[in-house]
Amino acid sequence: MSVFYGRTKAISDVTMDIFHGNATAFIGPSGCGKSTLLRCMNRMNDLIPGARVEGSLLHHGTDMYDRGIDPVQVRKRIGMVFQKPNPFPKSIFDNVAFGPRGLRMSGDMDEIVETALTKAALWDDVKDRLRDNAFGLSGGQQQRLCIARAIAAEPEVVLMDEPCSALDPISTGKIEDLITELKRDYSIVIVTHNLQQAARIADMTAFFMVSTDADEQNRWGELVEYGDTETVFIKPADPRTEQYVSGRIG
Repeated sequence: MSVFYGRTKAISDVTMDIFHGNATAFIGPSGCGKSTLLRCMNRMNDLIPGARVEGSLLHHGTDMYDRGIDPVQVRKRIGMVFQKPNPFPKSIFDNVAFGPRGLRMSGDMDEIVETALTKAALWDDVKDRLRDNAFGLSGGQQQRLCIARAIAAEPEVVLMDEPCSALDPISTGKIEDLITELKRDYSIVIVTHNLQQAARIADMTAFFMVSTDADEQNRWGELVEYGDTETVFIKPADPRTEQYVSGRIG
């Protein structure tokens, strides 16, 4: 897969497999295309004028960019949690129920909401105030609410774009524990600038960096190395990876 914004190439020739039941971390310096690639995975880049994808994104053998594929259905199967908590200006209950209602999912809505909040380790905190406005929650609780909202639609993959960057260390620890629990049922892909976080929670790690042409006029994101996290951090195959994880570049 390659990704373009107009004539500018943002990501060049990335080929990789994302494994079920794993947490996969994307690491690398700013501007190397990590978030761009993540947004391609559930077609969020469709909403950006001039964005173009070349290549394919296969989910169980089906190309998510085929002409007949409905992007809304892609986002049901591949959910997303963003960098900053972004609850809707609705009640806690209505935030979680938003996706299932829009998708007209069958089942008891009370049960769907409780299940999602339980999986997001938030049920005990909010079960007695489900009709309260979601903005009354703390930042960490709001982010867990956003995770509950994503998994309420029953996706198979959950994408997370720096989900802890706006949180304090205690809230970050809770989100990391949650990711460890959720990967049993979902494929988790997380973009993070926190190398320690990637080392703690990721089964697989992909390192990206910015490459340039001979005259350094054009820049694009390149997948340098991808493998199990322990190998990438302790015995990387590419010297650029070793320099980055050791702090000598980036």
